[in-house]
Amino acid sequence: MTAYVPDEELERKTILRKYKEIVSYLYEKTSKEQRHLIRKAFLLAVNAHKDMRRRSGEPYIYHPLEVARIVSQEINLGTTSVVCALLHDVVEDTDYTLDDIRDMFGDKVAKIIDGLTKIDDIVMNDEDVSVQAENFRKIFLSMVDDVRIILIKLADRLHNMRTLDSMPQEKQFKIASETTYFYAPIAHRLGLYAIKSELEDYAMQYTDPMAYKLINDKIASTAEERQKLIDDFLKPILQKLDEEGIKVEVSSRTKSIYSIYQKMIKKKVDFDDIYDVFAVRFVFDSDIKDEMRICWAIYTIVTGLYKTNASRERNFLINPKPNGYQSLHVTAMSNSGRWIEVQIRSKRMDEIAEKGFAAHYKYKEENRTPKEYDNRVEEWLMKIRDVLKSEETNALDFLNEIKLNLDLKEVIVFTPKGDMKVLVAGATVLDLAYDLHTELGNQCIGAKVNYNIVPANYVLRNGDQVEIITSKRQSPKAEWMEFVKTSRAKECIKEAIREEQKKYTDDGMKILQQYFDELHIEFNKQNIARVQSATEIRSAVEFWSFVASGKLTKKKIAKILSNDKQTDLEMFQQKVVEEQAGKSLDQLINEELEMNPEVLMLDEASEKIQHIEIADCCKPIPGDQVVGLQLSKDTMIVHRTNCPLAIAEMSKHGNRIVKAKWRKEQNIAFLSGIKFEGFDKKGLLKEIVDVVSSQMDLNMRALHMEAKDNIFRGTIMLYIGSVKALETMIEKLSQIDNITSVSRIGF
Repeated sequence: MTAYVPDEELERKTILRKYKEIVSYLYEKTSKEQRHLIRKAFLLAVNAHKDMRRRSGEPYIYHPLEVARIVSQEINLGTTSVVCALLHDVVEDTDYTLDDIRDMFGDKVAKIIDGLTKIDDIVMNDEDVSVQAENFRKIFLSMVDDVRIILIKLADRLHNMRTLDSMPQEKQFKIASETTYFYAPIAHRLGLYAIKSELEDYAMQYTDPMAYKLINDKIASTAEERQKLIDDFLKPILQKLDEEGIKVEVSSRTKSIYSIYQKMIKKKVDFDDIYDVFAVRFVFDSDIKDEMRICWAIYTIVTGLYKTNASRERNFLINPKPNGYQSLHVTAMSNSGRWIEVQIRSKRMDEIAEKGFAAHYKYKEENRTPKEYDNRVEEWLMKIRDVLKSEETNALDFLNEIKLNLDLKEVIVFTPKGDMKVLVAGATVLDLAYDLHTELGNQCIGAKVNYNIVPANYVLRNGDQVEIITSKRQSPKAEWMEFVKTSRAKECIKEAIREEQKKYTDDGMKILQQYFDELHIEFNKQNIARVQSATEIRSAVEFWSFVASGKLTKKKIAKILSNDKQTDLEMFQQKVVEEQAGKSLDQLINEELEMNPEVLMLDEASEKIQHIEIADCCKPIPGDQVVGLQLSKDTMIVHRTNCPLAIAEMSKHGNRIVKAKWRKEQNIAFLSGIKFEGFDKKGLLKEIVDVVSSQMDLNMRALHMEAKDNIFRGTIMLYIGSVKALETMIEKLSQIDNITSVSRIGF
């Protein structure tokens, strides 16, 4: 990255140019008073940030100006949102207060700014406290009152991702992981497809740069061929449309790099085998009453000219996606033998597909959006409100609940009277029972689904007709939490269990006080908090129930409180963490890492780390891009940076990230694995073993193969020294006749 050289005159001109661009774009949509308000916010932001610079060296004011531009041009929001975008960092980073903002711009702007301001005063006395999760919860608490808060936050994150290259590596991992885990899914849930795709692609550049470059290069190298293919495909369609008098705007787009990569992994196919790497889109302008007719007219022309794949047809016209997306999709076979996805929609549908929630409200105000769409969009906020009702739910649990509610996949079922109910995919009979009524859920023992009796954990399917069966003797159980999917069901179960546990509070207090008296320890809030912290139970009700059940012994309490320096407490907490993490996949490798920690080069600030573990979930080996996550003060676990578990942890616990990379020329071997499949033949096993043992001279730990109907599948676990050696072996195995695919396990 080229070093930034400050030039005050050029910077002044740039600031004015960026401001004028925003005002010019909004000019026709705003009144003189509104433009005056935007100018007032601009002048305040310039003054507040005048001595501040970004890490890149640029004036800090560039950032709020860019956020305001994204808010107005890319998300389509109005005056209040632009004002808040310009001021979004003023309270957090300067001497101005919320009261100052309220005095100058009113309560509404102050409330939004408060929702955008990070929590920075959390006491980090517990390693499991997640400042990130607490901030996400604050955003949602504010968002249910004003959705513009999350939309401005998405604009803020988008600009941060566009300028992430100036940040240190551990910050890049933290921010990229948060983006993949939280911000991109919420952009998708709110219908902001373009922003969602851009966020995912930027994040992938930092969490998996090698895969990103490979796919990006492949897309670039096929651009000319792809354009020729699209032109040839469109020519007869456009001719027919012209004959029918249907005017359309035609565009083509390439699927985002992140989406292509995810599909390659999910379907276990190469780049060339992805159906919808690129698509063509037909967009027309019409009255809302003519939209369906024109969509199907264009569909008829396409299907009349080309053969189509029935399994790839998607009709989102009658039942839009939960984020409001409406379109008609058909995949057609081009004359060159390549499948091309065709998307057909009106201009109104296209704007909602690209700009989501904000565009929805624009059309709602103009009375140009069907009522069924209104309900689908706003139902999500109601679900979030359900999650927020619980005062007992900690921030990490809350974030996990929100993640469940970001999923766009749904299941549609019917009550005995024929009423339609929409639930998240994977929902069970018990989820439906709670969705209908709390008491119905509390007393649910099962259901009749399509007239057949099924248990409460039965996973519902599209079209099921469900009659809930109850019993007055039934009551909620903790194990129900393991199979329900909806936040409403989980919260109802938790509340019922908490009510039951409250009965044990007095008993728990008496038992703990007795233990304290016998140990000659003062029964005060501080000592109780130390014991509760060691159990890692945050809820007071659950803690007292835990004590009353006899699970917390006097001996354990003595250990926790015996040392003023809390070394025993730290050991107890570390033990809990280690138990949760589980043992390493191979004890030999862990022992060797403990004896030879120099195999990894760590950040200088991590001198206290004595034990290094290799994550079982992604099995990193030398050559992989890796990141360290601290489990305790002296223990670190190493993940690959593209590992989903690592991304989830980094998105919640940015303070635990440790820079890590492999030292060169280390002789330690790591356990890794590959999987392969193909068509069976005589002597195949011998050829595979020959490559691994003779040609590569590698030590196999386990080999498993099975064949059925002439198709074989197998896995090999082996000790290997580097990614390069693994790639060489995969390449050699791929050259064996009849083997159709070879890939690394966990990749």
